[in-house]
Amino acid sequence: MNKKAGILYDTIDQSGGFYQGHARADSRSHMNVTFTLRDDALSSFVEKAKQEQMVGLAGHRSVGGCRASIYNAVSIEDCQKLADFMKKFQQENE
Repeated sequence: MNKKAGILYDTIDQSGGFYQGHARADSRSHMNVTFTLRDDALSSFVEKAKQEQMVGLAGHRSVGGCRASIYNAVSIEDCQKLADFMKKFQQENE
C-alpha cells in the first residue's frame, strides 16, 4: 500500500465503523479510496468537504458513498488534510 492510500485507509479502519470501505482489505485500490458512511451524514460530509476546498468526493452513482482519487497531483499532505477532516467530521457526527 502506498503512503497516501495508507493514510486514508487507516482513517477508515480506525473509525469504528463510522466509515466503511467498499473493497476488502486485500483488494483495495491505491489510486481510488472508496468508502461510505451513514446515508444521513453523506451529503453533509460531501458539502462540508467542499467548504474546505476538497472537491470531487462523491462516489460513482452506481456505487454511492465517497471516492477519493489520489493520483500523482494529490500530495501526501492533501491526503493527511482529508484524513484530518474525516476524523473531525466523525467526532462532530457520531
